[in-house]
Amino acid sequence: MSGARVAILTVSDTAAADASADRSGPTIQSVLTQAGYVCRHLVIVPDDEIRIRTVVLGWCDQGDIDWIVTTGGTGFGVRDRTPEAIKPLLEREAPGLVHLLLSASLQSTPLAALSRPVAGTIRHTLVVTLPGSVKAVQENLAALLNAGVVNHAIELVRGGSGSTVHAQLSAEGVRVPSVAGSVVSASTSGFEDAGAHYHHHHHHHHTPPQPRSVLSHDPGLPAHTRHRESPYPLVSVAEAYLTILREIQPLPAHEQPVTSRLRGHVIAEDVYAPQNVPATPSTNVDGYALRSTDLPGIYKVLSARTHPLTAPLPPGTVYRVNTGGPLPAGTDAVIMVEDTRLHSTQRTPSGEEYEENEIETLAQVPPGENVREAGSDVRRGELVLERGTVVNSAGGEIGTLAFVGRTKVNVIRKPVVALLSTGNELLDLQSPHPLPGDGWGGIWDTNRPSLQAAIEGLGYEVIDLGIVPDSLEAHVAVLTRGLESADLLLTTGGTSMGVGDLLKPVIERHLNGTVHFGRVKVKPGKPTTFATIPTPGGRNERVPIFALPGNPASALVMFHVFVIAALRKLGGWPEARCRLPSVRVQIQETMRLDPRPEYHRAIIRASVSGFKAYSTGGQRSSRVASLKGANGLVALPARGEKGPSRLEIGDVVEAIMIGEMQME
Repeated sequence: MSGARVAILTVSDTAAADASADRSGPTIQSVLTQAGYVCRHLVIVPDDEIRIRTVVLGWCDQGDIDWIVTTGGTGFGVRDRTPEAIKPLLEREAPGLVHLLLSASLQSTPLAALSRPVAGTIRHTLVVTLPGSVKAVQENLAALLNAGVVNHAIELVRGGSGSTVHAQLSAEGVRVPSVAGSVVSASTSGFEDAGAHYHHHHHHHHTPPQPRSVLSHDPGLPAHTRHRESPYPLVSVAEAYLTILREIQPLPAHEQPVTSRLRGHVIAEDVYAPQNVPATPSTNVDGYALRSTDLPGIYKVLSARTHPLTAPLPPGTVYRVNTGGPLPAGTDAVIMVEDTRLHSTQRTPSGEEYEENEIETLAQVPPGENVREAGSDVRRGELVLERGTVVNSAGGEIGTLAFVGRTKVNVIRKPVVALLSTGNELLDLQSPHPLPGDGWGGIWDTNRPSLQAAIEGLGYEVIDLGIVPDSLEAHVAVLTRGLESADLLLTTGGTSMGVGDLLKPVIERHLNGTVHFGRVKVKPGKPTTFATIPTPGGRNERVPIFALPGNPASALVMFHVFVIAALRKLGGWPEARCRLPSVRVQIQETMRLDPRPEYHRAIIRASVSGFKAYSTGGQRSSRVASLKGANGLVALPARGEKGPSRLEIGDVVEAIMIGEMQME
């Protein structure tokens, strides 16, 4: 299919650190270009599931990629995770293509049996994973391109009928589906009786997963009837992250004035320059406008007070201009102040000097010298900011809007967060009045002030709903208030197995919500819960809610891993940028591995030899001090049954940046 649009993703820790090590990606690009495909992207990522999925989903969301080809990470190596990254994304798997790939490779080596390719479709994009070696890539591509297999697949994924291929097959006596889906035969050559059926099903709709039934315990029943084991399945961090991106949609757009408060918003329109910038010829220096034919000599000085811009400049005069100022009619160059000498001044009746009268020019300047032509910076109608641009606090986007004279712009609405803590044992730091409960109370509410600082530091508005006691009525009332006033609810505590842990039952049984995941295979943060609650007639159709663990370190870590991504998705950020950026770091202390993947709080410093990670000390989930000074979360892999029990000094792993990079 000449002209089909392809994106190539190389998955390799080595190539991610040194792009020159990538041989397979350029090989795919060369082969497919020669075959008539248009290779739009060639990207390299490390062997990291979330990085792989983020890039692939970003390409699929663009809607302009027909075929995604990945190379690398399909074997049995410890870091080979490409199949695990891609398979959950596939809406329709293509086992026939997988069989084709394996068959092609097995003809060359029995070691191909250790390859784990996957293939299928995501929306209207075909995705195929290839091995990492150049030889295997060439073999697999030859098989895919043979007899137009991929061309036919891409046509069908695009929504075509595949009529050309069907006609060829029918001419050969092979049964093919009709448009209506029933099988027809164009020949009686005996293939039907022999069972040689060409099955090809065209399904163009994907049925989203249906909400599970209510799994939470009934808080109205006695304590002895509660669950002794959580009914919510453990999901991986990658599965949880993708669930969040799938279930959350951006908020509506609205018009905002172009002020400093625009920072953090996402532009919801293509912005075109309404006029030329500069509007007329102007200068980029302090000096004097003149004619390029004027020779060095003595000239009378005119200015805006003594000469109108629209009138031609008289002979024997120059026009004083400042940087950015327009040129008067009849001039085509500007001589810098440094290339002139004061010749005479104007004086008051009392003899005091107060203004330039004449200057001497020391050089002749060519046409256009120090002149900015009209529209030389931006021409009228030129695209200056694209839809989807994030307005950063560095000021460039706001400056661009102001530069072209835009006073207002359409942006995606930034989400408002309703924040609360749960538990009778908690005390508000500023109003330490114990809540009625079991007769004790003395734990300072650490989560609310720390999370509020983090949220507001990112530029989001927070509605503080306070501390909610462990009662069903209080939970329902406060959450209902939050649903009416916010775009995202964020709670801490009440997500585990205690009698007073009411959040999941309230969400499912009283607010008609859907818990999308109730446990995550991660340390810290295992009880982390993500749900959505319908709000018909409210601000939005439904509101997402995150119920984070009560332990302070767990809450803050899960906030950076999951909640920030949700806030960004609500605010219209591109999916590829919803996750905080990560870097490869060299750990400077031994770090023990847990059966669960772990986010180890650390201080990341940049050095001449790369990024280094220093542990903040004890990592207990209740120890919020482990986040003091931390600007990174080192992503430690889970300990395998036969794998190492710890990582040693000098080992290199991924780390999520949660703060400003420090220098060593």
